[in-house]
Amino acid sequence: MERKRSLKEALPEAPKRLLGRAFGPEALEVVREQVREAKPANRSEVARRVCVALQWRSPGGVFQTMSARVALLRLHRLGLITLPAPRSRGNNEKRRLGIVAPTSALPALWQGRVDELRGLKLQPVGDAQDAKRYRTLLQGYHYLGYSATAGAQVRYLIMSDQGILGGIGFGASAWKVQARDAWIGWSEAQRRTRLHLIVNNTRFLIVPWVRCANLGSKVLALCARRLGADFSERYGYAPVLMETFVQQDRFSGGVYRAANWLCLGQTRGRGRNSLGHTATLPVKSVWVYPLTTHAQETLREQRCA
Repeated sequence: MERKRSLKEALPEAPKRLLGRAFGPEALEVVREQVREAKPANRSEVARRVCVALQWRSPGGVFQTMSARVALLRLHRLGLITLPAPRSRGNNEKRRLGIVAPTSALPALWQGRVDELRGLKLQPVGDAQDAKRYRTLLQGYHYLGYSATAGAQVRYLIMSDQGILGGIGFGASAWKVQARDAWIGWSEAQRRTRLHLIVNNTRFLIVPWVRCANLGSKVLALCARRLGADFSERYGYAPVLMETFVQQDRFSGGVYRAANWLCLGQTRGRGRNSLGHTATLPVKSVWVYPLTTHAQETLREQRCA
C-alpha cells in the first residue's frame, strides 16, 4: 500500500521570495501565527499584523498592506495558509459592473491647439469622487478598461478650463524587462533593491471628444515635472525613471517619442504566466524617461534608497 503522504510532503514549499523580499519557512510560520491571532479575524487585520511582524514597509517607511493582501492571497491559493473568508463576496465584481461607459451622447467635440488650452493641469486623484471619475473614464474609454492595482501608485485627472480631458496613472514597474534591464546594466541584486525607483505608466487616456495636437506630449511633460514630488510626499521616496509599454499592433508610440522618451526595444510577448518560450501576449515596445540626470547610475547603486 502506498504510504500516505504527510501534510508537509503534500503542500508546496514556502516560496523563497515574496513581494520581492526573502521569504521561506520561518517567515511562513510568522504569517501563520498572525492568521491565528488576528482579531478581528478578517483579511485586512491579517495583512496589517503581517506587515508589522515582518516589517513589510515601502522604501518610504509605509506599511505595504495592499501589497501584503496580494501576497497573502497567493499563499492562501497555494494551500500554505487559510485566510478568513471575505467579509463580503463579490465586491470587486460589483465595483466592476458599476463602472460603465456613459450612455448619453458624448460631449461636444473640442478641437484646437495645445496653447489654446487654458488652465491645463494634473489633478491628483485623492478623494472618492475623483477616484470614481477616474475609474469611469478608464472603464468607458480606454481600450484596456480599468483595473485596480496594489502597491505604490499615483493617478491624475487631466483638467483644463474646457473640462476634464482624460486621466493618466503610474504604478509598480515590471519585474523583469530584458531591454530595460540591459539599458540600465544592473545586476539581479541591484534590481531587487532598486526596482521601486522605476514607475510604470500603466494608463494614459485623452477622452475621444478632444482633438488637440501635442496634448499628449504636454501631459507627459507635466508628469515628468511633478511625479517625483508627488511620490515623495505620499511614499517617502522619489522615482528616477518612468517606463511604459506600447502595444505595437495598436499604437506607434509617437506621443512618447514627441515627449523625448527613449524606445529601448520590444518585449517578447511572454508574460509572467507564460509557459516555455511561446509568445502568448501582444508584442510591446519598451519606452523609458529618466527623471534625473544620472538615473542609470542611481539604479545600479548597491545601497537601498
